[in-house]
Amino acid sequence: MKRIALMFLRSFFNLPFWFFRLFQLCNIEKYDAVTRYAFLHHIAPIVNRRGRIKVECYGIENLPKETGYIIFPNHQGLFDALAFLETHERPFVTVMKKEVKDIFLLRNVITLLQAEIIDREDIRQSMTVIQNMSRRVKNGENFVVFAEGTRSKNGNVVGEFKGGTFKSATKTQCPIVPVALIDSFKAFDTHSIKKLTVQIHYMKPLYYEDYKGMKTTELAEFVQNKIQNKIDETLCQISEK
Repeated sequence: MKRIALMFLRSFFNLPFWFFRLFQLCNIEKYDAVTRYAFLHHIAPIVNRRGRIKVECYGIENLPKETGYIIFPNHQGLFDALAFLETHERPFVTVMKKEVKDIFLLRNVITLLQAEIIDREDIRQSMTVIQNMSRRVKNGENFVVFAEGTRSKNGNVVGEFKGGTFKSATKTQCPIVPVALIDSFKAFDTHSIKKLTVQIHYMKPLYYEDYKGMKTTELAEFVQNKIQNKIDETLCQISEK
């Protein structure tokens, strides 16, 4: 949380305008998704730099040229979203747990992105979210879904990916983009404000032909392993330098 405080302190003179613009853009009938997202995409790298965080992005060329794909990353912490907002140029939608929907500012970001809110204890509501995602992906929207369900507390060790989170992908037969986040947990969970480098790796997408024979549980395990292998490979290369 020290780094969050640093970000706010070093952005003090920008905050009034940013807050004003954020609240203004929550008028989703007046401002389209591209305009709303562009604001977050613009300020994310500024905030990250002021928090002494460098985001190194790899594989952005792997993103499908067409829209209507789902990104499945590992989930290390609160900073994950800022890494995506800095590096992903096109608008995306997130799926967030209901516990965060009323948090100050975060609820405005939810409105801005038109995020889907899921109640993990309510199976019927969860199925509704899956149906909504399927419809929106078919209409060309991109999603970021954290398949672990909650952030990992084991640093660069990926938690178990839940098969149910892949149902929207299999229903729409859309491209799946695995993404490996490395050291993102250090941003807000280590109580340090030392300079930090976070890596985000957009891996080659899986198209329907690549996964059509898999059950969702098998697909979840396959994507989880791809991400963990990428993390292990990258950390090994870093240690050898």
